[in-house]
This record gives sequence, C-alpha cells and structure tokens, in this order.
Amino acid sequence: MTTGGRAVGREGRSGGQAVGRSVGAVLLLSLAGVALQAQETAQFPAVTLRPGLVITSSVRVVPRTYRLPAPASLDSAVIVVLGDDITVDLTGSVLEGMDPGAAPDQAAGVAIRVEGGRNVRIQGAKIRGYRIAIMARGVRGLALVDNDVSYNWKPRLYSLPEHESLIDWLSFHNNDKGEWLRYAGAFFLVDVKGGEIRGNRSVQGMNALQLTRSDSLRIENNDFSFNSGLGIGLYRSSYNTIVRNRLDFNVRGYSHRFYRRGQDSAGLLLYEQSSRNVVAWNSATHGGDGLFLWAGQSTMDTGQGGANDNLFYGNDFSFAPANGMEATFSRNAFVANRAEGNDYGLWGGYSFESKVVGNCFIRNRFGVAIEHGQDNLIAGNRFHGDSLGINLWANPVQPSDWGYPKHRDVQSRDYRIERNVFAGNRITIQEKNTTGLAASGNDSVVAASGQCVFPPLTSADSSLVPNLPGVEPAWPTSALTRRDRSAIVVDEWGPYDWRSPKLWPVDSLRADPLHLAVLGPPGSWRLLSRHGVAALSQTTGRVGDTIRVTPAGTNPGDWDLTLEYRGGETVSPRGVRRGYGQPYRFSFGRYEPAVTWAMRFYAWNDSTDLRGKPEAFDALLRNEPILARQTSRLDYMWYRPLVTGLPLEKWALEATTTIALPAGEYTIRSISDDGVQVWVDGSLVIDNWAPHESMVDTAPVGGGRHELKVRYYQVGGWTELRLEILRRSSP
Repeated sequence: MTTGGRAVGREGRSGGQAVGRSVGAVLLLSLAGVALQAQETAQFPAVTLRPGLVITSSVRVVPRTYRLPAPASLDSAVIVVLGDDITVDLTGSVLEGMDPGAAPDQAAGVAIRVEGGRNVRIQGAKIRGYRIAIMARGVRGLALVDNDVSYNWKPRLYSLPEHESLIDWLSFHNNDKGEWLRYAGAFFLVDVKGGEIRGNRSVQGMNALQLTRSDSLRIENNDFSFNSGLGIGLYRSSYNTIVRNRLDFNVRGYSHRFYRRGQDSAGLLLYEQSSRNVVAWNSATHGGDGLFLWAGQSTMDTGQGGANDNLFYGNDFSFAPANGMEATFSRNAFVANRAEGNDYGLWGGYSFESKVVGNCFIRNRFGVAIEHGQDNLIAGNRFHGDSLGINLWANPVQPSDWGYPKHRDVQSRDYRIERNVFAGNRITIQEKNTTGLAASGNDSVVAASGQCVFPPLTSADSSLVPNLPGVEPAWPTSALTRRDRSAIVVDEWGPYDWRSPKLWPVDSLRADPLHLAVLGPPGSWRLLSRHGVAALSQTTGRVGDTIRVTPAGTNPGDWDLTLEYRGGETVSPRGVRRGYGQPYRFSFGRYEPAVTWAMRFYAWNDSTDLRGKPEAFDALLRNEPILARQTSRLDYMWYRPLVTGLPLEKWALEATTTIALPAGEYTIRSISDDGVQVWVDGSLVIDNWAPHESMVDTAPVGGGRHELKVRYYQVGGWTELRLEILRRSSP
C-alpha cells in the first residue's frame, strides 16, 4: 500500500470524529477517500486467481467468481501474500472453496495466507466455503478492510431443542501451541502488530475474528454476528481498540424455556493475559456471554498476571443466556455499559481492584455477582428490576487443584459500594463471609420504571470514571438486538438470523399435537406438502402464526411438512439471496422410529473394572442388575443421575431392542461419555470403549428388521448417552 493511501485513511477517520464538523463535510471527505483509493488501486496490475498463486506486489484481482478448493492442510493456502507494502484489491471477486449448498462442516483449508511482511492490505474480498478465509502471521501493519468472509466453516451441533449435548461445549483455555486452530476462524491472526480491521463482515460461521499474540490493532465497524462460537476472540493480545462493532447472536447452548448455557460462546472473548484493550460502543447482545474474560491458565497456576486493565465502556451486553459480562481473576474497568435480561449482568469472580461504574443492570437474575473479590468499587450504577442487585461472598473451601488460592489472597473483602440506585429489586445488596464493605449514598426505590437512562453517568459520577476512549457514542443496533432472549433460536448449524422463514417447535418435539411457530421476515405462507400428518390446524397464513400438527397415529415419529413463503427479500442460512416476492421453501420434520428399549443397570467397582476391558462386561452380567426398566428413547445427559436408584459413578447398562426400518439406507449415531459399544444383528458396529469425553460415533445400517444392543459404562463426572437412527441423507 502506498503512503498516500494510508494518509487518506487516517484523515478520513479523524475527520469523522472532529467536534462540530458537519455531516456533509464528513461524507464528502469519506467519498473523496474512497475515490482516491479506487483510483490508486486501478493502477495496479490485474491478476486472475489460480491455486498456488504467490502475490509479492500490489495487484487488482480480475472480478469474477473463483471456485478454488483449498488443500486440507492449514499450513498451505490457495493464495499466499509475501512481502512489504502490498495491497491486494479483490473488489467484485468471490472466492468459493466448495459448492455454496454444501454442509458448512465440509469447508476446508485456507483461502488467503499473509506470511510476514509490513504494510499489507487486503480489501474488498468475498470469501466463503473455507476453514479459514484469511490467515495472517507475523505481519507488521495489517489492514483488512471491507471484506465479506461470511458462510465459512462451522461444526454441526448436537444439542436438541429439549436438552443439550456436552459435545457442543467449547474450551478456549489453551492456545500457546495453536490449539484454537481446531475451531478455525474466518479471520485468523497470529503475531500481528499494528493495523486496522475495519468494515468487514463475517456471519454464519463459527468464529469471526481470532487474535493470538496480536497487539495495537484498531478493530472498528465490523459485523461479526450470528456465529456459533465467537464474534472476536483474543489470546495474549493487548493494546487493541475495539469500537462500534456488531457482535450480536454469537451463541450456542440455548433453547428457550428448556436450558440456557451458552456453552462458552461469546460476543467477545479475552483470554490469557490479554490486557490494556479498549472496548467501547459495541453491540454484543444475545451471545452465550456478551463478554467472557479470563485471566488464563498461567494465572491459575501461579497467581501472577491476569487479563488486566482493560476498559469496557458504553457497550450493550444484553440478553445473554449466561453472563452479560464475565471477568474473572483480573483487574478491569466496566463503565457505562448496558446489561439487560441476562442470567448475570456481571459475574466477576476473584476480581480485584476493579471499577464497576455507571452501568445499567436491568432485569437480570443477578445484577453484579462477585465471589472472593478484593478492593473493588461498585458506584454510580442503576439496578432496575434485577432479582438480586449485588451479591458478594466467599466459599469456605477452595478447589484443591487450583494454584491461584495458594499464591493469592482470596478473601472477600474491602468493597466500596457508593451512589447506586436500586429500583424494584427483590434484594438490593447481599453479602456472605465478606469483610470491609463500605456502603454509602445508595438509594432504593420500591417500584422499577422499567427504563434505565443510557448512558447512566451523571456529572456526580465524573470523579469515578477512568480515561475514556475518543470514540463517538453510537451503538450499531438493530430492532432484533432489543428483543429478549426468546429471539435466540439455535439449530444444528448455530444461531438463526431471522433473514429467511423457519419452522420451530414451541414446546416438546414429542407433544401431541405439536405446535410449530412460523418465524422470519413479514410475509405469507402456504402448505406445499405433508407426510405422516393426520391433522394440521391451517394450510395458509402469515409469518408469526403457530401451526398445530397432529402426527399420524400409525407412526408418530415419522412426519414432515414443507411450506412455501412469499414476501420480502430472503437470505438463506447458506447465504443464497432471493428478491422480493420470490418463493422460498422451508420444512420441518421428525424421524424417530418407534422402539422399546429393555435396559438393565449394573454397579461396578475396581475388581470388576470395565475401563478398557469390554470382556469384563460379560462377567458383570452374571450379577443381579441394580435396576431394570423400559424406555422409548435412549437419551441421557446429566451430572447427577436423573434415574432414581443409580449411583453417581461406576455404573453400566445394557440395552436391547428390535427395530423395523423401511427400505433405504440409515445411519446409527451414538454420543457417549464414557464408553460405548453398539451391535446390529450380533455384529459390533461401534466400538469406543476407552474412557472419553463426549464423542460422536456412526455406523451404516440398511432397511429391514434388526436386533440392536448397546453397552455403556460411566466412570464419574458428566454422563451422556444418546442413540439415534437417521435417514442416510442426514450425515
């Protein structure tokens, strides 16, 4: 990139922030900058993309759609950029790694890799169907501007509307050896120092932007929403400025009225010594957490460091299934943020010397909850309708496997709680095992107005406010971000974005009759086809209807509906756009063959240990079962047994059934934690007997009558066992 281009970019940004400058002047300056940039890139030589292309100087890519599958290895890429002072202008070009209709978990490889160099700029790209769209390593001065890297890799999810699966839980705790690569990311940056990430879009993937050991970046005006993992993730990344981004609906592990976990998804993740970042005026609503900050494993082991001195100012962290803000084992400032409708507005376990100032906590189950914190300030906040405003406590015993409490003071002590307003809270302040709590100037109001003026800071709070970032107070909000948690719908591919029609169960999938809500943009629908349905409450209607479905009594587990929508513009979950009035077909169904499982449960001990010894099960069967029962569905997930009479650990089961499948091809799928074996007609088809965390195993089976047998054992901790029969069209 030339020096002139960089100067124009800086002038445009500072001009947009100048006090008193007219909107027209800002617009003209912006248009002038865009025109100059376009004129500049037009002088670059034109190239046609091809596999293995290495770019070493500034180029303009010939606009067209390129279908360029990537090598599966993440150590290579379709396109490689090497060198200094390079602009790659991809405006008008589309890179596709696979057929747009293919399942997202089939995406593979890296589209563009930037390796080393200084002052490298990638702009105007549209990249989809890859494991990673743009990877950059060791770059000094990286600019990623106006790229659309949506609809890239994401994994299939296994949590159901009625209960979750452990296999969907995420863990970002380790990344020093590149462990985050297993989750990929549309943008994946490692050891990048300085630059800007501006005006990009990454939706309907798993993670939008992942930073590892990357500092001093300005991340601004991006749309990183509707991903099944993270909007932005930082690991050992500091001194970054993250402002005015849309980080909404980055969520998994939620089913309205059934469970709310989040499964460690988040709008914004800061991990392992990510410090001194400024995070301001972002919309991070409806994430598993809005903000998820953790000091890191090194702090947990040694008690040293933390993800410290980050400033979170003026953000919207509302409607998270878990925490609006979670920030633990660290020192930070939370100023003038909004946290509405979360389980916890702020969970600050083991926080120290932190400032919670001038925030709005509205209708959360807990406003602020801090265990084992020290020297924290909670001042000038507004608590409206939270069940419990502030909860502070210490537990008598610390986990024995943590190094942190062996090196740090973990008492709950020395809080200043000043000038807060409590309106309509059941309990305002609750403390347990806490010393040195000083409360003054707080005000309690009986009735909550239901509103919280935002930002809630007043002139009286000015002495409490840290240095604020120089950014304009503007959230990138939408009507959807103001809806409550019922707007979160998560299917097997992640969060639904409401841009296309969808049928979704209102209650249990096994209810009779079953109620399905017609979701989506305004418009009308009509029935196209139905199978296995005895009665339907209506065959035409409008989006927003609830349809009552009565499955046929002969096989209530085998039915489906297909509807046709007409209305506004739609965008499918794979990114296919249809114009106003164009028809859009959408379906919902259930396939669960009717079976009756006969189950026998056994207890085992060290002398009858089953771990790694499947032959030991035969000896176990000579004992009397501790429990016998029948069930129509083999589907368990718990920490403490939900079957009365089972021990917490060291138990096993054998389940048998006979099933009749229509002609066709099917898949047996098991999810298990700890060990499982599955037989079909006496042949072992799934063998995963060594102890393991939740894993998926599959085996093919044809139509006809079959004898099924499942053996499973549980060691301890979490239990998960699920067995399903899927039509082969479902991987």
